[in-house]
Amino acid sequence: MKHALIAPMIVAGAMVASAPAAAQDWTAQVTPTERGYLIGNPDAPVQLITFVSYTCPACMHFEQQADAELKATYIHDGGTAVEVRSAIRNIVDLSATLLTTCGPPDRFLANHEAFFATQDEWLAKARATTPEQQERWRSGGLGEQMKAIASDLGFYPMMEARGYATAEIDACLADEERAVAIANNSEANHTDFPYPGTPSFVVNGTLLNDVHSWAALKPSLRSE
Repeated sequence: MKHALIAPMIVAGAMVASAPAAAQDWTAQVTPTERGYLIGNPDAPVQLITFVSYTCPACMHFEQQADAELKATYIHDGGTAVEVRSAIRNIVDLSATLLTTCGPPDRFLANHEAFFATQDEWLAKARATTPEQQERWRSGGLGEQMKAIASDLGFYPMMEARGYATAEIDACLADEERAVAIANNSEANHTDFPYPGTPSFVVNGTLLNDVHSWAALKPSLRSE
């Protein structure tokens, strides 16, 4: 009787042991790079670079349209990695980038998504600034300018809602060395890949011409 019970248990144990392991979810993997942040498997066979500006409405539309499908279909299983690089077109882009990159790398992706999710609100404030506000944005040192922009556009409460302390926000905005590095990286990106506008994309080292939307980008990812 005991032998009759042991045999099914052995078979069941073998079945459990041979079950395939669940595929790793790469969508939460964020790795800092020389000029940006890479989301996904660093060794993915398809490497996509996205050049985005936080003040670019077309970039916001790209993020809205691409986010779910890009993560689920391309990044999740490790076949595609996406490197986000900031294109600094104006002083507001610089202030926003200082905050999206504030703190450890694992906070970048949610910060990045928060700025695009609220772009309509804070960009409307930027367009409605008074001459007095604009003067504040040009006065004092770089850190004071960045803080003035963040204050006028509502960046402080947005970051505080994400768990940042005011002192931490101030420190990131006042980091002139990092601000210079961000601006220099933006210039270097445009030198290496002279894209005409944002968003623009590089797939496996090749700049895609006339591709500035998710609908236009998908065929290139599928072919790779």
